[in-house]
Amino acid sequence: MKPFTLVVALVSAFALSANASDSFKIDPVHSFVLFGVQHLRIANTYGRFNDISGTVVFDRDNPSKSSVELSVQVESLDTHNSIRERSLKSPDFFDVKQFPTMTFKSTKVEGSGDLLKVSGDLTIRGVTKPVTVDFKKGGEGKGVFGEMRGGGETRFTIKRSDFGMNFELGEVGDEVTIILSLEGVKK
Repeated sequence: MKPFTLVVALVSAFALSANASDSFKIDPVHSFVLFGVQHLRIANTYGRFNDISGTVVFDRDNPSKSSVELSVQVESLDTHNSIRERSLKSPDFFDVKQFPTMTFKSTKVEGSGDLLKVSGDLTIRGVTKPVTVDFKKGGEGKGVFGEMRGGGETRFTIKRSDFGMNFELGEVGDEVTIILSLEGVKK
């Protein structure tokens, strides 16, 4: 191969990789869906979902080409109290037998750099509502096995009544704060 041809090939390859989107598979061991809700107007009660999966596509040159798809298994609910967990999984709240999965699928990504505004459809208990969250992109780097990783976090509030969870609205708050911390492995 002639030197000029090699240079053109290398520049072309770099240009293609620099404009390409990075796709990350969610690492469920290092990703978290945490929530907090007020109990009896006294203090917050917290919990998490332990089974999260999905894909994040990030295009740093054109964030509008980025996307997020997440799935959370409601059965993985963990509040450090089995009685409360049975109640939350019942038809009074999440109705896990009828609606075993919560999902989020982005419809629009805006912003630049590490601060993005992600809009999409959040489905809980069979009800889909549009939400927009501010997502702060974290770092990227090599994992312990040499794999490339990336991540970020958002915190936002929803009303559980918007998703058909009206049981004990006086005793349990309507506003639920959600912390979503994602770490993914580059595909």
